[in-house]
Amino acid sequence: MRFLLCFLAALSAVPASAERLTLDRIHADPALAGPGIRNLKVSPDGERVTFLRGRPDNQFQLDLWEFNLKDKTMRRLVDSKALVPDENPSPEEKARRERARTASLNGIITYSWSPDGKQLLVPIGGDLYLVDVTRPESARKVASGNVSDPKISPKGRYVSFVRSQNLYVIELATGAERQLTSDGAGTIHNAEAEFVAQEEMGQRTGYYWAPDDSAIAYKRFDEAPVPVVRRFEIFADRTDVVEQRYPAAGDQNVLAELMIVSPATGVRRKVELGANKDIYLVRADWSANSKYLVYQLQTRDQKRLDLIAVDAATLSQRTLLTETSPTWVSIHDDLRFLKQRNAFLWSSERSGRNHLYLYDMDGKLLHPVSSGNWGIDNVLAVDEKAGRVFVASNRDAVIDKQTYALALDGSTADSPLRITKADGWHDSAFSRNGEVFVDTFSDPSTPPQISIRRPDGSMIGWLEKNELNASHPYAKYKPDHLPTEYGTLTSNDGQTLYYSIIKPSGFDAGKRYPVFLTTYGGPHSQYVARKWGNTFDQYMAQQGFVVFRLDNRGSSRRERQFTDPIYKALGKHEVEDQLAGIEWLGRQSFVDARRIGVFGWSYGGFMTLRLLAAASDKIAMGVAVAPVTDWALYDTHYTEQFVGGTPKSDPDAYKNSGVFAHLDGLKSPLLLVHGMADDNVLFTNTTRLIDALVNRNVKFDLMTYPGAKHGISSRPGQRHVYGTIEAFFRKNLGGEPRK
Repeated sequence: MRFLLCFLAALSAVPASAERLTLDRIHADPALAGPGIRNLKVSPDGERVTFLRGRPDNQFQLDLWEFNLKDKTMRRLVDSKALVPDENPSPEEKARRERARTASLNGIITYSWSPDGKQLLVPIGGDLYLVDVTRPESARKVASGNVSDPKISPKGRYVSFVRSQNLYVIELATGAERQLTSDGAGTIHNAEAEFVAQEEMGQRTGYYWAPDDSAIAYKRFDEAPVPVVRRFEIFADRTDVVEQRYPAAGDQNVLAELMIVSPATGVRRKVELGANKDIYLVRADWSANSKYLVYQLQTRDQKRLDLIAVDAATLSQRTLLTETSPTWVSIHDDLRFLKQRNAFLWSSERSGRNHLYLYDMDGKLLHPVSSGNWGIDNVLAVDEKAGRVFVASNRDAVIDKQTYALALDGSTADSPLRITKADGWHDSAFSRNGEVFVDTFSDPSTPPQISIRRPDGSMIGWLEKNELNASHPYAKYKPDHLPTEYGTLTSNDGQTLYYSIIKPSGFDAGKRYPVFLTTYGGPHSQYVARKWGNTFDQYMAQQGFVVFRLDNRGSSRRERQFTDPIYKALGKHEVEDQLAGIEWLGRQSFVDARRIGVFGWSYGGFMTLRLLAAASDKIAMGVAVAPVTDWALYDTHYTEQFVGGTPKSDPDAYKNSGVFAHLDGLKSPLLLVHGMADDNVLFTNTTRLIDALVNRNVKFDLMTYPGAKHGISSRPGQRHVYGTIEAFFRKNLGGEPRK
């Protein structure tokens, strides 16, 4: 209720002189959503909340800020421009940011706390700084030379980082730097995650500290077996020929090893991963007492995952548990070791929904911690003292995200306590002990509001209230802000499909409007969510389009019965479900069924092509940005997980899951868009499609972006690509309703 009252109060403060959204304003400063806050962390001593914030004149230039929980004051701790006035990231750093989807950002991208909460480790411009929170102006450079993935060790004795494919530590008491590996060069990498691990497995690091600072486990890999792809990166003034080791479906992956090294002596030991080298080393961690290194090994077909404990003293091993699936075993970050119970938490989809389980350190299942016809998204924090674990879930509404508390003893497995109250979307960041958390809340009418709360959900204070008052960047556009409506349809196999719809400005139920259908449609994504929305969707609705989204089978945050049908048949069930949405739209009195257009990016670009090929009689036009056209061109881990097998072992699955076998049905106008330096969905996907369309004498429009990667992430690029998309919709559908 208090959020509703705040919202109504904000509306009363909005000036009467409203303005319509423009593309220029959407891609200008300050951000329309209000002050952007990223990477929220509660300090280990619980005294501060730190975060990264963009500047009013450049929302993509990030500085480090703190909110003091004792005196409720906020200040900028580190000015990124003061540390490095002119940042020039290395090619390796640019590639890492592309994998982490932070390519558009500058300044301080990441940071970490010392265990005592007194210092912060800040990497920027290839250098590494230690910042004393009481005297942040005296930031001290501790390392330089294109360092990456820096960490402060759990006990605070060392700083570690990767430089030139080798692992280093600095002993903070003496300042002495020690190189722990020396063979990193060429195809040999130490303490890093390989391309597919970064892109598809969510690996942001390649090394792991023991809790007592006694050892570091690290991945060592040789990428020599991975084929070299020679591709062009076409810029405005030059063309670079890049030789990239890109493991396409069916190709060899890197040869991965798991090592343990002493930071004090540099002595290295190898953990045997077994005779089969064609595996994925997807995670590694340490038990709470540092006695065991625990790693996760996934088979190449991804139908089996083993959790294996290694005795750090003897290197003897035992398998704690094994997950199997007839389709694929999902990877997660929910492994948590408990200090007081000699046990660990583990999430699994074995029941058909993702639930949490408690095991002892011998791998014996003690009991489920959650159960029932719902599932968790992920573990947020564990408060062993109170006997609780906090999780995120959409238990009460599939389109929402809430925070819940579960008892570690399993007594509340099917009845978790909901901590966050307002319906909508909550992202929670907890302190290490779970005694305080930062809640970022939004809904379709409320831009992100950030509050600091106790574990029962009660308010401590605002970090960023972000009221929609007269001074808010969105205030002048609020009177024309259009509501988002939600509903459900049913798939042909009885599954519930969630959709959202925004009706256009000046909506008249007696008129028929064109439709802007935007889709992603692939795994690992939920497109229909009750949160502050995409401003381009708002813009298109204000231009006279009905804006429609639908989450088809395969989309995330659902049960396995919903996600598994796409296995070995990409584009089949997803297209069927989107067509069910299109057919529903066509039955609405306010929709002009002859003017339905589709737009999608990446997997959404693939979906656009498959939809046009399947139903050009129902879809008037489409825009495909950076589409996958042939899954044999995409990387091993993702493609083999969902298409199944390899192009050689299951050619029919690859043929039918791609675009080319279906192109004869593509008759509607198409705009094809791609960045000319894309290292994720390679530009070859589009050049092959161009050739196939030309050979069929199919006319289409083409827009390419020199030097642009997969996200076409520069501000001018973003402004231009969305302007091009809008222009193509206007050209083919118009923006005016018809009787």
